[in-house]
Amino acid sequence: MIVYTVKNGDSLYKIARTYGSTAARIAADNGLLVTDSLVVGQTVVIQQPLVSYRVRSGDTVYSVARQFGISLNQLYRNNPFLGGEARLLVGQILNVMLPAPIYDREVDVNGYVYPNVDRAALRQTLPYLTYLTVFTYGFKEDGSLTDVDDEEIIELARQYGVAPLMQISSITERGTFSSASAARLLEDATLQDQVIESVVKTLEEKRYEGVDVDFEYVEARYSEAYVAFVEKLRGRLSPLGYQVFVALAPKYNADQEGRLYEGHDYAGLGKAADGSLLMTYEWGYAFGEPQAVSPIDKVRRVVEYGVSEIPPEKIFLGVPNYGYDWPLPYVAGETRARSLSNVEAVSLAREQKAEILFDEVAQSPYFTYFERENRRSREHVVWFEDARSVEAMLSLVEEYGLRGFSVWNLMRYFPQLFVVLNNTFRIRRGME
Repeated sequence: MIVYTVKNGDSLYKIARTYGSTAARIAADNGLLVTDSLVVGQTVVIQQPLVSYRVRSGDTVYSVARQFGISLNQLYRNNPFLGGEARLLVGQILNVMLPAPIYDREVDVNGYVYPNVDRAALRQTLPYLTYLTVFTYGFKEDGSLTDVDDEEIIELARQYGVAPLMQISSITERGTFSSASAARLLEDATLQDQVIESVVKTLEEKRYEGVDVDFEYVEARYSEAYVAFVEKLRGRLSPLGYQVFVALAPKYNADQEGRLYEGHDYAGLGKAADGSLLMTYEWGYAFGEPQAVSPIDKVRRVVEYGVSEIPPEKIFLGVPNYGYDWPLPYVAGETRARSLSNVEAVSLAREQKAEILFDEVAQSPYFTYFERENRRSREHVVWFEDARSVEAMLSLVEEYGLRGFSVWNLMRYFPQLFVVLNNTFRIRRGME
């Protein structure tokens, strides 16, 4: 795999000739159209197969995978243009064997989705996952859970051998995380037992394989109670064969101040759960100052603290799958950034004839452009992710020996993320 940064005068055809590929194949692997002009500074991922195969009449994805001794999911991963679908066309060229991954070990990959996820985008993504977490179940005052329309997603995940996880959170029916809701549960042992039994019922009825606990903005005085709740939940679920994960705010140290951090005891929660998912994103966020969503220097600090409190083989690194577009100048309390997909960010740079730059400290791409507003021109800055920033994040997984990584979120397909992943690690199957 080659990660190429576009220069002046480049085109897909020129790059394809240089690296022995085709413009159509490079376009498909990067979420581009063959007719797209390239943006100076954008990255293009080029796969270099060891063995290719031209589809013949009568071939199926199953027969091709069987012929070459690879799994169906591996065939899908090697060929993103298939979209995780079983349809083949005579004459298509398939990558059936790629060079060995950069790091020769298996990792677990989790991804979050909302119930309304586009099913085509989900099918494209599932071959790369170990776990799929559906966001989210809240709990009511009587211990019952909020309704989630997730049956179709669960079945799709299982079809691809991906273990579906339900999520239980302190979110309200209005869709916001609530300190008061978390406190109510953590103060009431009876309510905890009722919620846990509701979780067990949902796991069994909907055929989930485990649960991810995500209580955000837990007050500091409830940190021990939160650990005890996760211990109680795991004690109930483990004998039934279910895993329990916990999502953790991105802390640098045990005494870090702030509502997001104080109630999350890394050592206690890390011990209480089977796996810990670090939410290493949102340094750049909708209402915050313009900056990278996951600046690698700040992410590294969280990982270094994390492995000092939690065994690395339990830790998932959080990876963002989005960017933000900020109007400038930034005014605290007033400016709001627009969220956009990484593919959309490159399209915007193309439309605005902007050059994409790369911040070496944050290991993240960005660009600026000017937009006409009410007869005036207003500057914008866009921070997003590309193959280079993905490589930087994945290198931390290997450097610190982490269990894997977790993507927030999978609502918009980002081809480069998964092409880089497939060429970097082997992916553990969630279900046999």
